[in-house]
Amino acid sequence: MYFAFGDDDVVMIVDFPDSVSMAAVSLTVKASGTVRTRATPLLTVEEIDEAARREVTFRAAGA
Repeated sequence: MYFAFGDDDVVMIVDFPDSVSMAAVSLTVKASGTVRTRATPLLTVEEIDEAARREVTFRAAGA
């Protein structure tokens, strides 16, 4: 946990077993109304490499 100046008072790096677990905690904390949170998923180099190898079908709007 780090304290910060600016828009965010505290920055925490937490490790959850999966994205659904993180979403569950985030929803519960936000529902309390006492804390505003923002989650930024961090990806490993291996995860980015895997994403780069995946083929994605995409058509831009108007194309």
